[in-house]
Amino acid sequence: MADTILTVTELTKSIKLLLEDNFPKIWVEGEISNYIKHSSGHRYFTLKDDSAQIKCVIWKGMSRYLLFEPENGMKVKACGQVTVYERSGQYQLIVSAMQPVGVGELELAFRQLKAKLEKEGLFDDRHKKPIPEYPEKVGVVTSPTGAAVRDIIKVINRRAPWIEVIIRPSLVQGETASADIAQAVRDFNEYAKVDLLIVGRGGGSLEDLWPFNEEQTARAIFESQIPVISAVGHQIDFTISDFVADLRAPTPSAAAELAVPDGAELRGYFLENYRRLCQTQLENIESYKVNLQNQVSRYGIRKPMEIVNARIQRLDELNQSFQKTAMHMIERHRNNLSMIQTKLTSASPKNIMSRGYAFVTSPVTKKTIKSFTQVAVNDIIDIRLHKGELQAGITKVKGEN
Repeated sequence: MADTILTVTELTKSIKLLLEDNFPKIWVEGEISNYIKHSSGHRYFTLKDDSAQIKCVIWKGMSRYLLFEPENGMKVKACGQVTVYERSGQYQLIVSAMQPVGVGELELAFRQLKAKLEKEGLFDDRHKKPIPEYPEKVGVVTSPTGAAVRDIIKVINRRAPWIEVIIRPSLVQGETASADIAQAVRDFNEYAKVDLLIVGRGGGSLEDLWPFNEEQTARAIFESQIPVISAVGHQIDFTISDFVADLRAPTPSAAAELAVPDGAELRGYFLENYRRLCQTQLENIESYKVNLQNQVSRYGIRKPMEIVNARIQRLDELNQSFQKTAMHMIERHRNNLSMIQTKLTSASPKNIMSRGYAFVTSPVTKKTIKSFTQVAVNDIIDIRLHKGELQAGITKVKGEN
C-alpha cells in the first residue's frame, strides 16, 4: 500500500466517498456567515463557531422546503450530507433542512414575511377597501367539509336569509393549500358577481394554519378587487392573511356576523323610522291645520272683496292725480317752448336783414367780411339782401375814425 501512488483526483474521490459513507446525514449547529443567494437559485454560506467553520450549500431544488430566509449572523441547525467539492478539494455540507436556534422555524418565517410585506405597504390602511353594508352575495373560500363553512352558513341564514352564499371549496391545510386558496380568491374576482369574500378556516396548530401565512395567499388577498374578511382560527390566532385583508375576524362565525346585517335589527330599525315618520307627518298636519285656521280668521280672508274694492278706489285716485300732474307739466313745457321760439325768430338773420341789413362775403375766400381791412379797392364782394343778392366792386375803402 505504501508503494501505491494516487493522483490528486483519485485521492479526492476516495476522501469524498469516505466522508459521504460515514456522514450520510448529520445535524450541525453554527452561525451563518458569508451568505450568498446566487442568481441561479443556489445558496452558499459558511457555518462557524468559535474554533472552526465549514462551507455549506443549499441547492435550488431544496429551497422550496426552506420556510425562512437565512441571514448572516443567524444561529441555525443545518441537516445535510458531508461531501467534498473536488475542484477545490474542500469538504462541505450539502444542506437539506435547516432550523433556527432559539426561535421556531415557522415563527421566524412568519416574522420575516410580516416584516417584508409591511415594508412594502401591504398592511397600510390606505389600501383597505370598505366592507359593504348591505351585500347581496357573499363568497366563501374554505374547506367544504370543515366546521367553519357550516358556522358561516348558519350565521348568515340566521341573520340575513335573503343573502346568497357562494362557496368555492379550497384546501386549507398542506403544502398545496396556499396555492389553492390564492387561486380561489382570483376565481371569485374573475367571476365578479359577489360583493364580499370570507377567506378562512377553523382553529388548529401553527402548522395547520400555515397556508394563511404564505406569501402567495397574502398577495392574492391584497390584489383582490372584492373586499376580503380574513377569518382564520380562533381569537388568539393571527396570520399574515389577517394583516393584509380588509377586515380581520377572530373566528369564521364572527366573520359571518361582520359580513351581513342582522335582519331583526334592520326590521326594528325600519319600524322605528316608520313610526317616527308617521309621528312627524301627524305633527306637520296639525301645524298646518292651526296655521290654516289662523289665516281663515284674518279680516282679509273673511272679506276679500272689501280689500279689493279699496285697492281699486285707491288706484283711481292715483290715476287722477297722475293725469292732473302730467297735464300741468305739459302746459308748462309748452309755454317755455313758445318763449324760446319767439326769441329764436327775433334773432334770426332773415329777420335782421328785413330791417335793411345785408350779409357780405368774399367770393374768393367765402369768408364773411366784417372789417374794412378784409378788402381793397377793386375787390369784388357778394352781398346777400333780405330779398336777392348783389355783386359789387370796391371803389373806396374807409376805416373808422
